[in-house]
Amino acid sequence: MEQATASPLARDGAPLNNNARREILEIAWGYGLILLVIWTPPPLQRVFWYAAAAVIIVLMALRFEGWKAAGLRWTNFLRASWVMGAAVAVAGAILMAGARFHTLHLPSSFHLVDRYAGYAIWACVQQFLLQAFFLSRMLRVTGKPGLAALTAGVLFAVAHLPNPLLVPLTLIWGLVACAHFLRYRNLIPLAVSHAILGIVLTMTLPGPGAHYMRVGLGYLRVAHDWPPAAAAVSRPLTQPSSVDKLTQP
Repeated sequence: MEQATASPLARDGAPLNNNARREILEIAWGYGLILLVIWTPPPLQRVFWYAAAAVIIVLMALRFEGWKAAGLRWTNFLRASWVMGAAVAVAGAILMAGARFHTLHLPSSFHLVDRYAGYAIWACVQQFLLQAFFLSRMLRVTGKPGLAALTAGVLFAVAHLPNPLLVPLTLIWGLVACAHFLRYRNLIPLAVSHAILGIVLTMTLPGPGAHYMRVGLGYLRVAHDWPPAAAAVSRPLTQPSSVDKLTQP
């Protein structure tokens, strides 16, 4: 794991310096707006969706250090690609479990790309936000890779409340992804792995029991937002597994 950058936190209980305050405020603004998107009903939700996207884009653009610094590079790709192999193995186990317990609902090959291409793109966006926005700022605030990874992973999981299946799964993935990124500084294998695991989960988790992979207010209102369970189980799930409303204003 690479060494952390120097922390802007003052020592011995002294007040935070301006750099630390700025990092914390940016995290709070970005994360707060994401939570508003998740927990706000339409049509106001659309307003917060655009606000969250605009604020995060602006904050990242103001201090953008380049695509390579964000992890979009080929350096260390082969060394970091073990996570994709692990994701494929886990996905295979999930698919076999789904077949065993009769919860597997695979789309036809003709509809596979049509149904899941959008989610694959959104998985990449989520991974970019987790590593390039939240983790990078937490690392600059704390100066400690372990603490930064833990904090970013917890934030990622909390965004999936109150879904009892997704919260622990995203906590595990968030911690693994942050630790992996700090070690290899390559986002590509993580984005691909996220897409693989998310798509396989939507194909295997029982729709009604998982509230159709929704989070936040959507999880609580799923009975009103979706068709009856008996009609919905027969079709593949297409809802994103993370901060899903951000992609569907």
